[in-house]
Amino acid sequence: MQANMTIQNGLSKIPERNGKVFALTDLKALLPEHAAGAFKSVVTRLERRGGLTRICRGIYVLPDCILRGSELLGHVAARLRAGQFNYLSIETVLSDAGVISQIPVNRIMLMSSGRSNVISCGAYGTIEFVHTHKKAEELATELSYDARSQLWRASIQLALRDMKDTRRDTGLVNEEIANEFI
Repeated sequence: MQANMTIQNGLSKIPERNGKVFALTDLKALLPEHAAGAFKSVVTRLERRGGLTRICRGIYVLPDCILRGSELLGHVAARLRAGQFNYLSIETVLSDAGVISQIPVNRIMLMSSGRSNVISCGAYGTIEFVHTHKKAEELATELSYDARSQLWRASIQLALRDMKDTRRDTGLVNEEIANEFI
């Protein structure tokens, strides 16, 4: 069986596959016998033929993926930084709560134990990771799990503190609404 068919057959057996985000390591598990160069060639050919859609470097979805917008970006962020402590915060959380008037379009902001970085996902949007030294155990009472994005989400109070701690522009914060949450 051809290698790209092996990948497609393997992915077709995954439950709820049209809502999954795949890293190259996930795909490599379907072709363990291929060397790195040969494997990348297989993935590239599969992408060109429309069997996979590249979101950003090393991250793919199936063409019939049902995820869109910030939900897709959340899944991608969770997959990109699976080994770090990450949570949605700052402008993303404050905008969702109506504390800031500007709505980030196709952009999510996360606090991360990893390094700060901005990841472009092309037409799908942008993921901004902002480094934090805060530990999960310190913030446990102020985080809730957001199943839609597969990420932790900061409380409004924590998002406001994160915004101040990272010296982000607080000019957009509606103080009247923000005071309701403090």
